[in-house]
Amino acid sequence: MARARNWMSDLMLHAPAPLRSLRSLPVIGNIIHRLSHRILPEDQKVWARVEEGPAKGLWLELNPRTGQNYLRGDAENAVQEILDARLLPGMVFYDLGANIGLFTLLAARLVGVEGRVCSFEPDPAVAARLRRNVERNQFPNVTVMEAGVWSSTGNVRFVPADSASPDRGVGKFVSAESGVSGTQTPCVALDDFAQGAPPPNAIKCDVEGAEVQALHGAERLLRAYHPWIVCEIHSAENDRDSREYLRRLNYRVDSVDANHILAEPS
Repeated sequence: MARARNWMSDLMLHAPAPLRSLRSLPVIGNIIHRLSHRILPEDQKVWARVEEGPAKGLWLELNPRTGQNYLRGDAENAVQEILDARLLPGMVFYDLGANIGLFTLLAARLVGVEGRVCSFEPDPAVAARLRRNVERNQFPNVTVMEAGVWSSTGNVRFVPADSASPDRGVGKFVSAESGVSGTQTPCVALDDFAQGAPPPNAIKCDVEGAEVQALHGAERLLRAYHPWIVCEIHSAENDRDSREYLRRLNYRVDSVDANHILAEPS
């Protein structure tokens, strides 16, 4: 059975697009779906090295059903290119909402042994996978914080992604007033965190709708150290509020693509 799982994992992860498209066909797709789920558990993972792009050569623990973009180097290309062009040896990089660590690993390689990466991930299962990826790539310059980033330090209700999401990348924090149940999860304000850690030269922020809260918790840091920020935006309201807030702190804010902004000190 182990050999069959390895064979199926490799086939699914490396299959070309025309072959993967067979899964959308009514009859053949159903057969493939039943066969793959009979052989592979939902949480099956396989180690693979990124084949193209700025992260080429990095090891990632991938779900064979969903890892193709990571494998080909096609995951959030705009952010990869920004990091590749701007991060220099010796810099300090904060990765807010690190998930499995693609940007953490890329940044760790770019800033080198004299640099530092501080990586924040609140979901315990995802944080464990993040740590495995860091260890596999042997990056001693990475610190993984199993915590969210918020406007203040303390516990905030966190709703993890449904188990049907293979990479659990859409967990989010909710307020007590929302009426949504969640698990009280540690969060840190970057202003507090930076009192015991080196301040960042650069920040990547992808916190599933909590962008404004994360930025508000970093006001002193942003005023004092002026790191550049690449931020994924998850709603029109957050886009507007994030831009207005950063402009009040004397940042110039530009659109990178439909989902990301880049903020640089004016």
